[in-house]
Amino acid sequence: MKTKNQIARAAELNSLPVFREHVKKICKRYQDFNAEHCYDIQLAVDEACTNIITHGYADIDPGSIILRIDLFENEIAITITDFGHPFEPYETDMPDVEVRLEDMPTGGFGLFFIYQTMDEIDYEITENGNHLKFKKYLKT
Repeated sequence: MKTKNQIARAAELNSLPVFREHVKKICKRYQDFNAEHCYDIQLAVDEACTNIITHGYADIDPGSIILRIDLFENEIAITITDFGHPFEPYETDMPDVEVRLEDMPTGGFGLFFIYQTMDEIDYEITENGNHLKFKKYLKT
């Protein structure tokens, strides 16, 4: 069983609630996903889109972000496509979570949250855009 759901919005911070609500709506259709799964996906999508908005489209006219959610029997697969500056998530330093909260710099946790909440992550740069792909599996 596979169903696709896709929306596109401007790469602007005021689009974030639309993406969050879209994820929530999709999660409700997938009865095997619990509230924690849905929250994890919303968090990962929110962090990824925020990074695209603030970094991917930095110094260029904001374009769009396409959010695609594919539902399978045992997983949800998310693809976020943008047309901004590409980046290599595997080369990004992860924050030091052992540092005291007051000593931590602001920001820098987006990828950390994505890696902590998703089961599989991939990033691809093509002539058709930058594609961040992640999956959340059902735990049996």
